Amino acid sequence: MDVSGPALADLPPGPRWPAVVQLGTWLARPFELLLHLRETHGTPLTLRFPKWPAIVLFDDPEAIKEIFRGAAQDFHAGAANEPLRPIVGGSSLLLIDGERHLRERKLLLPPFHGERMTRYAQVMRDVAVDDLASWPLDTPFAVQPRTQAITLDIILRTVFGTEEGAKQDTLRAALNDLIRDFSQPGQMVNFLQRDLGPRSPWGRYLRTRDRTDALIYAEIDARRAQPRMGGEDIFTMLLEARHEDGAPMSREELRDELVTMLVAGHETTATALSWAFHHLIEHPSVQQKVHEELDRVMGDGPIDPERGGELVYLDAVIKETLRVIPVIAAVGRVLQRPATIAGIDLPAGVMVSPSIWLTHMNPSVYERPDRFEPERFVDVKPSPYAWFPFGGGVRRCIGMAFALFEMRIVLATVLQKHRVCRAPGASHRPVRRSVTMAPAGGTPIILRRR
Repeated sequence: MDVSGPALADLPPGPRWPAVVQLGTWLARPFELLLHLRETHGTPLTLRFPKWPAIVLFDDPEAIKEIFRGAAQDFHAGAANEPLRPIVGGSSLLLIDGERHLRERKLLLPPFHGERMTRYAQVMRDVAVDDLASWPLDTPFAVQPRTQAITLDIILRTVFGTEEGAKQDTLRAALNDLIRDFSQPGQMVNFLQRDLGPRSPWGRYLRTRDRTDALIYAEIDARRAQPRMGGEDIFTMLLEARHEDGAPMSREELRDELVTMLVAGHETTATALSWAFHHLIEHPSVQQKVHEELDRVMGDGPIDPERGGELVYLDAVIKETLRVIPVIAAVGRVLQRPATIAGIDLPAGVMVSPSIWLTHMNPSVYERPDRFEPERFVDVKPSPYAWFPFGGGVRRCIGMAFALFEMRIVLATVLQKHRVCRAPGASHRPVRRSVTMAPAGGTPIILRRR
């Protein structure tokens, strides 16, 4: 759906640069771009990319509330997520809209709530402990590859249900290659998606995707042929799930949802963990408070997931990390009919975008928004329209509780007996990795025993 002519001219102001320049700047430096445009044009503001709906960005919680509460049939998030289609597939929860999305979401929610979260927590702790044993002491190393390894192994065990062995190693390597090849600059830009052979970026990605899909489909067929009775992994639960008409999920639906959970739960959480380590290094007093809380709650024994709720300050650090540098800058909804948001009449075809970054950096919402101050979240439940790193409304990430649980356990495991320190010459400039903004250089740190 496109918007042009008088309707486009009536949108809120924005840069007059060519659309391709706006897109390139967005891909390279979205945070700097958004702050510059807010200072120049105010908000809401409009961005324009080639072959894409005009994007109207909002940073006011009341406007964001209107968008998140908008009727699902009128505000399509799936249409806004089209750049992810080549990796997650057309049956992904991220890509579908309306009543179908609500039905699929209901089908997929159970594994991410209740007692299962406690059981997954044991896996998260075991994976973190095993990986931490290989981290070097008193010497600089990049922590992001380690957080990526941890979050991928957690996905393999909790979602795919794999155990250590050749099959897990093969799947781990394939999924790593899939994420790596899709994370290259420009891969989500539709007019750059050209297969020019196996050495071209898009051609290499397509061949990697085909190899990975073959492994996933083979596993689907094998698991259907020999079901795992009482399996706790999400894969098993999806195999057992039934649509309202009693039909099981198709092979394509299973593949797409499994890859969606990988994309949504691996790179994003690994990046958020890397930013958390960065902030703990930059703010030694914050790290000291985390150590004191861990000593008080966990002592010297193993991290007890059932007492994780007592780590109030650590949870505040996690929330503040996701506020100061959210792993994605904005979410979107494409209007299927005209709508009025914040008193502004908008035509069908426009994308309305709650800007996570601009809202989290809005001085009308947060005092000293550019300061890292976890205390603002201690014993405070943030408004879902002022703090929304996982999106909002009926499109809020179904893995939000899983991700927050995972971050808490991994950080507690590392910090219980260690300090993270600055590595000489480390740069933490945000750089794009697919949909996320990750620290440059993989977040170099030095790990020392307490």
